[in-house]
Order: sequence, then C-alpha cells, then structure tokens
Amino acid sequence: MVCLGNICRSPLADGLLRQKVSENNLAVDVDSAGTSAFHVGDAPDQRMTATAKNRGTDISFLRARQFKAKDFQEFDLIYVMDQSNLKNVLSLAKEKEDFKKVKLILNEISNSDAEVPDPYFGGQAGFEHVYDLLDEATEIIIEKIKKNQL
Repeated sequence: MVCLGNICRSPLADGLLRQKVSENNLAVDVDSAGTSAFHVGDAPDQRMTATAKNRGTDISFLRARQFKAKDFQEFDLIYVMDQSNLKNVLSLAKEKEDFKKVKLILNEISNSDAEVPDPYFGGQAGFEHVYDLLDEATEIIIEKIKKNQL
C-alpha cells in the first residue's frame, strides 16, 4: 500500500488489509510505504488513527517508511492511492514484471482509475470517506485472495 507520506491513506489500507487477512486466517504479508521521505519513522496521522480506531481498526503500531525499488522483489502486488504515487512507484521499476505488480487500489472497486483522495488538509468527513473507500477495496482484495484471483 503506497501513498505520499505513509501517514494517512496507505497505513489505513495496510491496517484494514492486515485485519482482514488475520480474520480470514490467510498467509499474506501486508505493508505500506510512502513515495516521499517526509514522515519516515512517524506514526500515522492522529486523525486517521482515531478514525480507524473508532471503526474497529488499529493502525497505531505502524510507522512510515519510504518505498524503495527493492519492494518490487519483496511484494507480489503494490497498490497505490493515486496517479502521482503510481508515477513515482513506476519510476523505480526496473523489470517488465515490476510494472505488472502496480495497481491503483480503487480499480478493485471499478476500473475507472479513481484516486483515493488525500484527507490530510481536510476535515473529519474526508477521513471517514477514505475509510469507507479503502474498507470496500480491501474487502474485494480479500475475496480475490481467497479465490486465488490476484
């Protein structure tokens, strides 16, 4: 799961997917990163942590890290939150297979190339909206994992 700073959208997607992987007893590694180094080592944004906690998802233990080219070897799929992060991640791709691993996460809901809006500069409604979007997307990802469709 990749966004810009790894403190709002990607840690929420990470936490939601980890929780669902655990609930379904699946052997899947989940992680998140940011394309920038602005927040490396920081906890998720307090507003996102509170939103997630209020909805039953704990992300307080996560810490921001920067996406690296070696992540292409570590992970089978790399979900990005928006076009800017898609471009940044793909700029680090070296192999033909690397490009195939990267997807916009909301394309799991519909193939419209929709972006997860960044709630950082908005109000609480933005954090709630992002939670709803990523909850739906991660639910679809779990169903695809269970059916071996990813």
